[in-house]
Amino acid sequence: MTVDFKYIIVGRGLMGAAAARHLARRADGVAVIGPDEPVDCKAHTGVFASHYDEGRITRTIDPDCNWALLANRSIGRYGQIASESGIDFYREVGCVVVAPDGSDYLEKTRHAAVSLGVETSLPDEAGLKAAFPFFAFPAGSAGVFEATGAGHISPRKLVKAQSLLAERAGATVIRDHVVSIREEDGLTTVETSEGPTYRGEKVLLAAGGFSIAENLLPRPVAMTVYGRTVTLFEVSEADAFRLAAMPSLILDVPDMHIYLLPPIRYPDGKFYLKIGGDPDDLVLRDDAEMRAWFRTEGRETVRAHLKRIVAKIVPDLAPLSISTAACVVSNTESGYPMIGYGSSPGIAVLTGCAGTSAKSSDEIGRLGAELLLSGRISEQGYSTDFTPYFR
Repeated sequence: MTVDFKYIIVGRGLMGAAAARHLARRADGVAVIGPDEPVDCKAHTGVFASHYDEGRITRTIDPDCNWALLANRSIGRYGQIASESGIDFYREVGCVVVAPDGSDYLEKTRHAAVSLGVETSLPDEAGLKAAFPFFAFPAGSAGVFEATGAGHISPRKLVKAQSLLAERAGATVIRDHVVSIREEDGLTTVETSEGPTYRGEKVLLAAGGFSIAENLLPRPVAMTVYGRTVTLFEVSEADAFRLAAMPSLILDVPDMHIYLLPPIRYPDGKFYLKIGGDPDDLVLRDDAEMRAWFRTEGRETVRAHLKRIVAKIVPDLAPLSISTAACVVSNTESGYPMIGYGSSPGIAVLTGCAGTSAKSSDEIGRLGAELLLSGRISEQGYSTDFTPYFR
């Protein structure tokens, strides 16, 4: 059997596209397989991705030092990616993390920032009110504010930039989705939905939540996929201008565990303030349930919950409309991405990011590329080795 590609990356989302860029800059024979965004999600029968959106928070400040480092290294390359691709995907508006004053959450966040030399301020309750008058935080709150190197990105545009640069570096971009991966005669065969099959020496599965689909791995990854509902509050041009100084927000106080992005202009030309933070979990058990979920607009109960929270923390907001959308997050046993090989020496995984990987996706993709090139990702400065777990 002949080899079509030396390396095949299955999945062209945030991590897969990043892995393809890094890999193609260092090796020949790279292919990345993944579809473009569907025109009509409700009528689409193929796979989906959560990066079909314009807003994701980006920041180094995080209570976990490994996640902080993943983000910090990725953010440091944003300028290069934007400059080389000509695609502007990042807005530096800052990010503030707010939690009860004196909480362990805030202390760990501050410590992680200090360990990486990231400049932050530590506003108390009065400081938060003075700096961010459009927010109404609960009494007793305090924060960690990262003014530079933080804000929000367009995941849709970042994937476009990474795919473009991967292709320029020599990678073959195949706009299809994979239905099976199997080993044959020492090689790995990848079959796509449109019929063509491709053979490679090494395959990296980076299919997000769809990594749990059947026929992709000898043993399925130990990963739980949850359906999430995001809510979009349309605001007027005047309100968008009034809230121009609003940073991205992570709020972790009793009964309110949410993230919120300032008004962002979406492809329809309108400005939306986006909030996420489901109060309970919806487990999606397989590929069919995920596809069905993505064709919905999420859950009405979550919409009502998030509407109540926005009314409390942004009391002067007068939305023109309120809409929702469905996405998924993938949680692992370790709480970190899984980057490594399983029982097969030809098939590796790069998946499982707990809904926090968009900001860190370039570094996670780089680690995936390093795994294929070197066979391991040790000595990278992390306290975890990102070991994958299988069922």
